[in-house]
Amino acid sequence: MATEVKNDPKRASDYETVFILRPDIDSETSERVISRVVSSIEGSGGRLTKVESWGKRRLAYPIGKQRKGFYLYIRYLGYGGTVTELERNLRMLDMVLRHMSVLIAKDIDFASVEVDPEEVKVRRIEITADEDDREESFEAQLGLSDDAPRDSRREPAVTEVPEVTAPAEETPAVAEPTPVGEA
Repeated sequence: MATEVKNDPKRASDYETVFILRPDIDSETSERVISRVVSSIEGSGGRLTKVESWGKRRLAYPIGKQRKGFYLYIRYLGYGGTVTELERNLRMLDMVLRHMSVLIAKDIDFASVEVDPEEVKVRRIEITADEDDREESFEAQLGLSDDAPRDSRREPAVTEVPEVTAPAEETPAVAEPTPVGEA
């Protein structure tokens, strides 16, 4: 069910959308997600002006038990329902962790905008297998689990503390208390 969009060429707006894909996504799935985003923009009368892949980055906080994600930036011209349709499609995809759309400018002449074909060329995410991508548990990072490498654990430093003895002092004589009423 696509949202109906009334295209008024005098009222085009410039938008940008950033969305985050799951870190365990493969290249083919990322290509399908990007093509679905592009088709939803073009299907509602919009025009794609820029696509950038920002790569795999650490998230500011865990989202759905994920600590990393692939960031994608899309800039496009569209009408009132273009963003609504795009965000509806992004919400339906399980691979998308978060998305945000921002209005850049209003009342742009749709026909006067030139699009460089090289800027809209990104259709697939480059996935590299790094050893550093492997997430350790919090206990392993602290060296508390048995899974942590033995040499990375911190051994407690043992230092001998000399025994300190206080000099013997004479205890002051304590005056015996006098009972109340006898003075």
